[in-house]
Amino acid sequence: MTASESSSATSANASLTLSRAAGSSFYLALLTVLLAILGSLGTRWGWWPFRVGFIAMLGAVLCGLTAIVLAIVGLIGTRRGKSKYGGKWAFAGLIISLIVLALPLSLTISGFRLPPIHDITTDTEKPPSFVAILQLRKDADNPSDYGGPEVAAQQQKAYPNVRPATLAVSPSEAFTKALGVARQTGWEIVDANAGEGRIEATARTFWFGFKDDVVIRVTPAGTGSRVDIRSVSRVGTSDVGANAKRIEKFLNKLSQS
Repeated sequence: MTASESSSATSANASLTLSRAAGSSFYLALLTVLLAILGSLGTRWGWWPFRVGFIAMLGAVLCGLTAIVLAIVGLIGTRRGKSKYGGKWAFAGLIISLIVLALPLSLTISGFRLPPIHDITTDTEKPPSFVAILQLRKDADNPSDYGGPEVAAQQQKAYPNVRPATLAVSPSEAFTKALGVARQTGWEIVDANAGEGRIEATARTFWFGFKDDVVIRVTPAGTGSRVDIRSVSRVGTSDVGANAKRIEKFLNKLSQS
């Protein structure tokens, strides 16, 4: 390339301008990240009520969707031969937005697919009852009483694998194992009554820090023991599968202990 050709190429590159759509998509993607973090972790850390966190998360979703649209426009507008640059900015904005929106969108999809229930138990006919935790749930949006046959039918259809565990050990040994697994899981133990075979604990979700209450019941079953567990959200009509996952995870660990 001659000196004159190099000078012409430099002048041409200098004449390019940053695509407004590409630049905006990148900065909106960063705003999406900020709103998502503030909405979820800010609620968990007690900076504001969860409803404020939901509003922030809704803002993150709207910003993210807008960023995706602008990123696509930016990618089209900066393709080779155009007078604008910023394709990398648009691509970065697209990827960031898709990553941040993956969680809320997946939860939204699960919300439509799963029943609107928040009380899951391995015994729908005689679910374990809370005793010590009742005082902690006095201001909860959701009641402590089980919803009855209607909730049971919805649970059995959506979560057929949520069933009690049978252990070939004495109730006292099963109680010790269950208490150990509950502690390993990171739940806050509220009460552990070996005489009644009852363990009560509170679990917190990572995002938003929602408190869900758990009660475990250990009873004799033949020469062994039966372990039932119930997990109930304090707020929210639907738990989008969180309580069922918690119970299944606990029972899997218990069977391996």
